[in-house]
Amino acid sequence: MSSTTGFSSYFHFSQVNWANMWSATGETIWMTLFSLVLVGILGILLGLLLFETTGSTNIWARLLHGITALFVNVFRSVPFIILIVLLLPLTKGLVGTIIGPKAALPSLIISAAPFYARMVELAFHEIDHGVIEAAEAMGATRWQIIYKVLLPESSPALVSGITVTGISLIGFTAMAGVIGAGGLGNLAYLDGFQASNNTVTLVATIIILAVVFVCQTVGDLIVNKLDKRVAN
Repeated sequence: MSSTTGFSSYFHFSQVNWANMWSATGETIWMTLFSLVLVGILGILLGLLLFETTGSTNIWARLLHGITALFVNVFRSVPFIILIVLLLPLTKGLVGTIIGPKAALPSLIISAAPFYARMVELAFHEIDHGVIEAAEAMGATRWQIIYKVLLPESSPALVSGITVTGISLIGFTAMAGVIGAGGLGNLAYLDGFQASNNTVTLVATIIILAVVFVCQTVGDLIVNKLDKRVAN
């Protein structure tokens, strides 16, 4: 069996350019963290907007809810690989290029923020309504209810949601790499698949799995720390 296609082809570690591998790892982590921060901010704002306008009798609030819900439903439904191609002109206008790690950011954010927004909205709806009513009875303003009741009470669910979103973003960065966005996905495609170097593909996969494992572990630790139902 050929050494380029047999099982042993996954273990030619001398063919791995480790400098490129660590550089690509850094790009993947940077894309994930940078986009995750913006996704967290936008997702909470969108989720809060959806929560606050749900069931409102005000015509403008209902219109705002409809527009926001349409945006969220559309962009969380479009497959990422299609979205990143669809947004190429916007990406070019925003960051000045359609290749490299920066070029992946608009698509990563626009794809993941609506996904997280629905998690945020659900987290707010799961809060005991009696807690909100008690805050209102004590004269709390709406903004005080948001940052003293909604956000603290839903914090475990918000962190759990951002953890899941972060893991999805890691997968999205790998897909973005196929069209030149850099990172481990791009390295696995160019130096691995196209160069018939299975070892590079294997190592890139293992590193991505390690990043996912770290992300999940950190998220779980924070959730356990925040969750009042878990003994710390």
